[in-house]
Amino acid sequence: MGLKKGDKVATVMSNRPELVMMYWAAAKTGIIIVPSSTLLQDVGLQELLQASDAAMVIADVEFDEMLDRIRADLPGIAPDRFVLAGVDCDVPAGFQSYEDLVQGASNAEPPDAHLGDDDIYNIMYSSGTTGAPKGIMHNHYVRANYCSLFASAFRMTPESIVLHAGSIVFNGAMIDFMPWMMLGAHYILHSAFDAKRVIAEIQASSVTHIVMVPSQIMAMLNHPEFDPVKLESLKMIQSLGAPLLLEYKHRLNEALPGRFYELYGLTEGFITVLDREDSVKKAGSVGIPLIFHEMKILNEQGEEVPTGEIGEICGRGPLLMPGYFKQPDLTAKTVVDGWLHSGDAGYVDEDGFLYLVDRLKDMIISGGVNVFPKDIEELIIGHEAVAEVAVFGVPDDKWGETPMAAVVLMNGATLTPDELIAWTNEHVSANFQRISACVVLDDFPRNVAGKTLKREIRERFLSKI
Repeated sequence: MGLKKGDKVATVMSNRPELVMMYWAAAKTGIIIVPSSTLLQDVGLQELLQASDAAMVIADVEFDEMLDRIRADLPGIAPDRFVLAGVDCDVPAGFQSYEDLVQGASNAEPPDAHLGDDDIYNIMYSSGTTGAPKGIMHNHYVRANYCSLFASAFRMTPESIVLHAGSIVFNGAMIDFMPWMMLGAHYILHSAFDAKRVIAEIQASSVTHIVMVPSQIMAMLNHPEFDPVKLESLKMIQSLGAPLLLEYKHRLNEALPGRFYELYGLTEGFITVLDREDSVKKAGSVGIPLIFHEMKILNEQGEEVPTGEIGEICGRGPLLMPGYFKQPDLTAKTVVDGWLHSGDAGYVDEDGFLYLVDRLKDMIISGGVNVFPKDIEELIIGHEAVAEVAVFGVPDDKWGETPMAAVVLMNGATLTPDELIAWTNEHVSANFQRISACVVLDDFPRNVAGKTLKREIRERFLSKI
């Protein structure tokens, strides 16, 4: 297609072999891959393709109409560089077929791209859970460290059998994808997450390693087919993307001891890991910095705080991004003197283990008191009828903000909002944690990675009052 090293190729693909091959093509040729969510609407996709300077787009065939609607506003993509992928599909006029594109291609090595540490491998656009999406760049040095450091941290070998059932367009998927690429292990990719299918696959294929976001772990544990015997082959169950509530950590560690890892991290490039050997004695923690990483907890004045005191989590190490694509001012605000400022609140104990308190942006200020939603969520999830919970602040004339809860109930459970409000407010440890409202939902809105979109729940509620 005439692409050269440094050209950006955007993808709008679900979990499919063509997307896997594009990650490999970027690693080999020096093109820069820009994976995008399949949940984007016209405007969002158009903005991403423009912002990333995409020179080509490869999409599932189902996106032909959307691309038709926006292609006139994408002059940077030549007409023959709109490519559609699909199995035995009829590609509409005006689009290139992925199968036709690769058919008859040479198996010879491509020209040496002379790749170096600083060459960009990908631009990962943030999921948008905390604001407008940002184009996070990773170079080949960073991705090489993903391969080696995570393989080591998770005890992966060429004999490992990895199952990935979540979307592989978000950065959390690279936690097991990259080590697999390096090791040549066995990789099983599901088209989408389904708890029943995941349980069956683990048993049938003797899966050893799996990465999931908390909502997927909860769905698996709550599924009627869940049986620890079926999951005996697992050596790692990795939780990432958001904190897994303690109630579920305890359930997982009791059912499948010696397998649970938890990862806290930012796509921008700082990671802590709670190792399976520490997952019981440090159950409330998200671990210690990944090898070759450093961490500091800073107050608002930029000073390091004492052990046990809450502050902003900051870190640095070999996974640190070169920056946000075409956003140097934002990069300078986020990475200060080589230290990544996370925007998350936490503290460390006397052993150096990190405890995540909450996102600073999610903190509720009620009557001048700092209220952390996670503390209330940990309480509410203990109610026998509650499967999932999200707590956030809503405006209040007297207090400025008060906490509100949204919940998803266990299958067959009945619980009214008033009943949950009364139960919660009876059990909170402080009056300022009392919730003022509650809504029961059939399910939470989620992004392509499976993360709960707490901000969207809040906006839905506020739009109705």
